[in-house]
Amino acid sequence: MAAPALYAGQLDVEKDSLKFGFIKLTDCAPLVIAKEKGFFDDEGLQVDVVAQPNWKTLLDNVISGDLDGAHMLSGQPIAATIGFGTKAHIVTSYTMDLNGNAITVSNNIWKQMQENDPKLDSDTPPHPITADSLKPVVIEKLDEGEKLQMGMVFPTSTHNYELRYWLAAADIHPGMYTQSDVGGRTDAQVELSVTPPPMMPATLESGNIQGYCVGEPWNQQAVAKGIGVPVITNYDIWKNNPEKVFGVSKAWADENPKTNIAVTKALIRAGKWLDETDESGKLVNREEAARILSRPNYVGADYDVIKNSMTGYFFFQKTDKREMPDFNVFYKNNATYPWYSDGIWFLTQMRRWGQISEPKSKDWYLETAKSVYAPEVYLEAAKMLVEEGNIDKADIPWDTDGFKVPTTDFIDGVEYDGKEPIKYLNSHKIGNKDPEA
Repeated sequence: MAAPALYAGQLDVEKDSLKFGFIKLTDCAPLVIAKEKGFFDDEGLQVDVVAQPNWKTLLDNVISGDLDGAHMLSGQPIAATIGFGTKAHIVTSYTMDLNGNAITVSNNIWKQMQENDPKLDSDTPPHPITADSLKPVVIEKLDEGEKLQMGMVFPTSTHNYELRYWLAAADIHPGMYTQSDVGGRTDAQVELSVTPPPMMPATLESGNIQGYCVGEPWNQQAVAKGIGVPVITNYDIWKNNPEKVFGVSKAWADENPKTNIAVTKALIRAGKWLDETDESGKLVNREEAARILSRPNYVGADYDVIKNSMTGYFFFQKTDKREMPDFNVFYKNNATYPWYSDGIWFLTQMRRWGQISEPKSKDWYLETAKSVYAPEVYLEAAKMLVEEGNIDKADIPWDTDGFKVPTTDFIDGVEYDGKEPIKYLNSHKIGNKDPEA
């Protein structure tokens, strides 16, 4: 994916009429804002942004060429490239956001969790809330011959891995994937199933699931409707985790290298616009963003519901409104850079839960991430934006090797170092039970 020679101003793009897909979630914002604020126009691109019914259809449409690119789950390009699910080489040069998800449980399950941990029986319980108080509920159901049912959005979604991580940290087994069990329910104490994000609240309300992990605004919707309680955000499961990426097929990227850079430029500007603050640190464009996203052709949820998390607040209950300025991060903290270490984390989770069935070498993890993540495209776009005066040079990690510094900012306190994926896998006691080589 060699980038063409740099020059400031509009690129002589190979394709100027583009169609991009998205799912109705708050974190599609960079794509929507790049269109609505004219950042695509500035690059000479005429872009249609079209809602997709689910993540599989979205990916299939990128592979077929019906879409030029799309808002994707961070795990999707990695999984497709290694052939888990649909096999296709997908690449990304832009991370759309950090954080942005939460785990919500039904009112009945929340009541039982409060009974198991009296500290939770409060209008403002202490956070973060682990799954320890959920474990007795899980065991009681198992004793009755049932299993707690929880929803996530896709087998290779951040949501699936975050929900599994949260449960496993409390010694609750969320199940293993095997060649004969593509649903990932082998040995499960809690059964996880796929539900499209906008359907989560209704599926919870119907009783078909008792909890879910999803992005916004579908956790705040549960609070607004009084049907469930968000218990933890993914910021507290893995602080500043990558949530979505902008994905294209490798064939498309190879055929349209200048277009790929132009798109990346527009998306970087959109992320910057979304994270702009005034001197007091207040996010100045988020209310406008929430109004745009509330339109029926975009997210289509109530403005007030979208505004909650987008403006730096999160309701766990109507009595428990907390400041969470980093619930959605679209630019700061090098959020938009395509880090190899992010891709490797998703690969470790695929291995941990059996989606990758055999042990892999440390080199394999890095080589796979490098085949999907395209920082050279990102940096080419960023250089142009600096020359044009649209971003500050200091905003970009020019000299990185593609790995974030090791961190223990996980709900279980285990250190993650992207350069040591085998060590990380061997640090977990549920899933991937046998030590890796």
